[in-house]
Amino acid sequence: MSSQPPTIQSPAVQSPAAQPLAVQISGSGYPMLCLHGHPGTGQSMSVFTQQFSRQFKTLAPDLRGYGRSRPTGEFQLADHLSDLVALLDKQQISQCLLLGWSLGGIFALELALRYPDRVSGLILVGTAARPWGSHPKITWQDNLLTGIASVINRLKPGWQWNIDTFGKRSLYRYLIQQHTPLAYEYLAHEGMSAYLQTSGAATRALNHAIRGGYSRLPDLHQIRCPVLVLAGAEDRHITAAASLETAQALSNCQSICYANVAHLFPWEIPAQVLQDIEQWIAAHPAVIGDIG
Repeated sequence: MSSQPPTIQSPAVQSPAAQPLAVQISGSGYPMLCLHGHPGTGQSMSVFTQQFSRQFKTLAPDLRGYGRSRPTGEFQLADHLSDLVALLDKQQISQCLLLGWSLGGIFALELALRYPDRVSGLILVGTAARPWGSHPKITWQDNLLTGIASVINRLKPGWQWNIDTFGKRSLYRYLIQQHTPLAYEYLAHEGMSAYLQTSGAATRALNHAIRGGYSRLPDLHQIRCPVLVLAGAEDRHITAAASLETAQALSNCQSICYANVAHLFPWEIPAQVLQDIEQWIAAHPAVIGDIG
C-alpha cells in the first residue's frame, strides 16, 4: 500500500445473486454481526465474539471468498453486501448491532447507509469512510523474514525468541507495535489461517476496487445511529487520521485512538478494547434495540 490514499470503489446498488455464507453463531440475545477484514475469516473475530456472545447473539460470517465461504467464480466487493443482507434475512434478523474491522468496517458503513432501519449501531475498528495508508514499500527481505517468523510462530506460538529475532524485523512491525506473546498467539491461531484461506478471487476483488474510487464522507451525515470509532495511533494500513476523519463526519459518534498500537490493535490490547466497547454499549442502550 502506498503512502497515497487508496480508494475502494463504491459498491453498485444492483448486485448479482447472494451466496450463502459459512457463519459462526454463538450466544443468544440481541444480534451482533461481526465482519472481518482482508485477509480474514469469521474466526478472526473471536477476540470480540468470545466476549460478546455472553450478552449477544454473535454472528461472524466468512465473507465470500474467505475461509469456508469459497467463491463460485469472480465477484466484486458489492456482492458482499447482498450476501450479508441474505444472511440477516435467513436468520430472521430485522435489526442488529454491526461491528466491522478494517474492510469489514467499510461493509458495515455501507450497510448502515443502504439499510438504516436494519442497523441499530456501528462499532468501527481500524477502518474509515475514506481510507488511506502510510505503509512503506515492501522488500524481499520483509517477505522472507515474515515467512520465517510466521512458520516458527505457527509451530511455537508466542515464542519470545522468534518475536525478537524475526517478528520485530518482519512485516509484523507494521501490523502491531506491542510485540507481546498474546498478539503472536492470535497471529498464529487466527492470522495465518485467515491468510491461507483467502482466495485469489477475494484478493482480485479488493485490488480491483482499490483501483476505483471510494469516499463515503459526503454521505455520513445520513447515519443517525450511535457509532463508536476505534483507531490505532500507529496504524499504517488505514491510518488513525483517516479513522478520525470519519468520526468527525458522523453526527452521533464517539472515537478512541489508542497509543502505541497498530492495525491489529484488538490483538495487542484486547482487554482495553473490549472494556471500551462494553462501556459504550452501556451508555447507548439504543444500540441493543432499547429505542424509545
